[in-house]
Order: sequence, then C-alpha cells, then structure tokens
Amino acid sequence: MGFPTTVKDHPVVRRAIHRLDALGDPRLGETLIRCLDDTLARTIQEMPDGTAFVVTGDIPAMWLRDSSTQLMPYLALLGDNPPLQDLVLAVLHRQFQQIAHDPYANAFNAEPSGRAHDPGDLCDDPWVWEEKYEVDSLALPLLLAHRFWRATGRTDHVPGALRTARTAIGVWRTEQDHEHRSTYRFRRDDCPPGDTLADGGRGTPVARTGMTWSGFRPSDDACRYGYNVPANLCAAAALDGVAELSRHAQDPGLADSATRLAAELRAATLRHGTVEHPGFGRIYAYEVDGRGSTLLMDDANMPGLLSLPLVANVPVTDPLYLATRRFVLSPANPTWCRGTAAEGIGSPHTPDDHIWPIALAVQGLTSDDEAERVALLRTLLATDAGTGQMHESFHKDDPGRYTRPWFSWANAMYAELALDVAGLGTRPLWARA
Repeated sequence: MGFPTTVKDHPVVRRAIHRLDALGDPRLGETLIRCLDDTLARTIQEMPDGTAFVVTGDIPAMWLRDSSTQLMPYLALLGDNPPLQDLVLAVLHRQFQQIAHDPYANAFNAEPSGRAHDPGDLCDDPWVWEEKYEVDSLALPLLLAHRFWRATGRTDHVPGALRTARTAIGVWRTEQDHEHRSTYRFRRDDCPPGDTLADGGRGTPVARTGMTWSGFRPSDDACRYGYNVPANLCAAAALDGVAELSRHAQDPGLADSATRLAAELRAATLRHGTVEHPGFGRIYAYEVDGRGSTLLMDDANMPGLLSLPLVANVPVTDPLYLATRRFVLSPANPTWCRGTAAEGIGSPHTPDDHIWPIALAVQGLTSDDEAERVALLRTLLATDAGTGQMHESFHKDDPGRYTRPWFSWANAMYAELALDVAGLGTRPLWARA
C-alpha cells in the first residue's frame, strides 16, 4: 500500500513552520521537516505481512523502545490522515508480534537472519538482535497503543494491544520476584561491565519490594541495582492505558488486573524508590535493590526521572517530581554537566562530558516556561554540528565531537519539542494537571 515518506505539506506541519519562523530563525522549521521526513523516508520498511519494521538509524535493528518514541511526534498529525494512521498501526502490529515472540528481547531483526549485536550471547534466536530485558521495552509500545487510540479513536489494534498487555503483565508479575521465579539470564563475555549481568547472568541481588525487576536500563546498560525507578513508573502509566483500553473493549478482568499492578508498582516505588536528600528534600532515586542500596542519578534516555511527566503520568507540578527535577538538573547529578556549548544530562552509555539532545528536548517538554523551551530548541539547533540532524550525544564544549551520526530517536525528540513550542504538539495526550 505504501506509507507516507514526507509530511512537509501536512497542514499541522505548515502551521508549525509558520509559528517557528516567527521566532526569527528559518532553520527551526527546516530542521523540523528534515527530522520528521527522515524517519518516514529512511527508517521505516513495509513488510510483506503489512506490518512495518523501523530501524533506529545507523543500527539495522528494531528496538521496541526506540520505534515507539520515533513515532510519538506523528500522533499530533494523525487527525484526518488515514495513511499516517495506517503507518503507526503497522508499526504497532510489528511490535505486538515481536513481544509475543520474545517478551525479554529489546531489539529484533527484520527477518530470521541470525544477525546479532554479539553472536556469542546466550540467546541464539535468529529473530533477536539482542535480548537485554528492559521494562520499558514492554511499556512504551503499550503507551503508544493507548495514545494512538486517544489520537484517532481507531480500535483496529486493540485486540493485539490487549494480548500484548497480558504478556507484559505476566512478565512484570514474574519479575516482582526475580530471585525465585525468573529464568531470565543474560551473560556476555569479553565486554564492558555494563554489557552483561553479574552473578552468572542473574544480575545483582534484590529483595522483593513490589517493584518489577529490570536487567537493563533504557540506555541498554546493565542496571547497577535491579529496580529501575523511572521504568517502574512508566510501566504503571502503560497499565493505566491498558485499563482504559480494556474497559472500552469490555474486558473488565484485564482492566482490574492492570489497575492492581499499576497501584502496586506506584506504592512500592514511593516506599522503596524515594530518598531524603540533604540538599533537595525527598526525591526519586534512579535505581534501588530493596536491600538498602540506592543510586542517585538520572540518565538521558527515556524513561528517566526528568521524563516522568512524558512517560509516567506524573504531573509537572508534583512536588516530588519538582524536587527530583532540581536535583537532576544540577551538579549533584553525576550525569549532568555544563560547558561552553550547552549544559544538560548525559549518560554512562556515552563518553564523559557529553550531553544528549534527547535530554535537552525532554527538559523543554517538561517545562512550563516558554522562554526555557524556546532556548532549548535553539540549543538543539546550535549543537547539531552543522548536520541538520540530532545526534546521540555531543561534547559540552565542542558539538563537533558527537556520537552516532544518524539517531532517529533524537530527531523525533527535536520534532516533539518543535511542535510543542509551536503549540501543536502531543502534550494533551500525556500531560496530567
């Protein structure tokens, strides 16, 4: 059937360009079109079964998390646009297939080619590029499915979404007692510590808390402690959406199951995943183990602590979030840095003193300060090293030193922020007052 490869003439995009041009720099709108069209034209492949496979950019695999975030800006463009709706639907159906095939995998091949990030991994499934279990790999497709329904009213995908939700709930329930119930293992030889799990592939020990365990962070780096706080809150938000979809589909049993688990995850996170900080008051930790160990930091990837209003139904006015935000955007956060080119959050996944455009966009999307949002949009433009696209990260003093020349998720985040600054973004789909 052929999917759209450009949105430059879309009426919402044209209105956004007009409003961005009023800020005095035509590159703001030009970059918006470039980022939106690049995803459509270069990352999405229509498959013989009618689904769509989405590469991350310069890696030829489909990540469940990345493919969800790559499509989020288009939610603002779906009204009265069946071709774009069908594209998102095709991606959702592909995600549902992948989760049904292996709910512990984070990235997949387009066909059973046997290609893999590391052929020596324990998982030798030819469909699986990598089997790093991350809570967000299950949560973000469910968030996308719910927001697609909210944006379009279409229900073509709901049966698949509810089947996927049952799978996710089963995994998250199992991983609430990782030590005794989980058979998942990940072990990689001859690699940095962040690329494998300790204790024979089980991960560092955890106590049962009511939170659900994750082997890896949204950065694909191993969790230091097994309970990742933003991932648990993101899972709870995904379950909120599942409950709403289930009630619409007249499946009260699934709605009740999703509601109960969401409540458990939130209660356990508040009890075990928050700490009293001497400089900021009560804040969210990034990871805990239920045994007394706590990691205070944030990571530029989503879900992270800064992005909780975007992915976890946490109000931007929530006092606990605001205290955490102050910590995250300060030198107290070990991944935050300030340079001559920019200041912002990085990640242990990339070199020291590197800032992530994703985090800058998230900072803008979670701010109610119009001047700050516009300033961050300009910073993204000023730190693209003249390429017209976003990168994974750049050096705080020299944007010409960057990682990943083609990273579609970062392009999508620029587009989200640009549409939001223009007053035409997806904020009504996630913002909770």
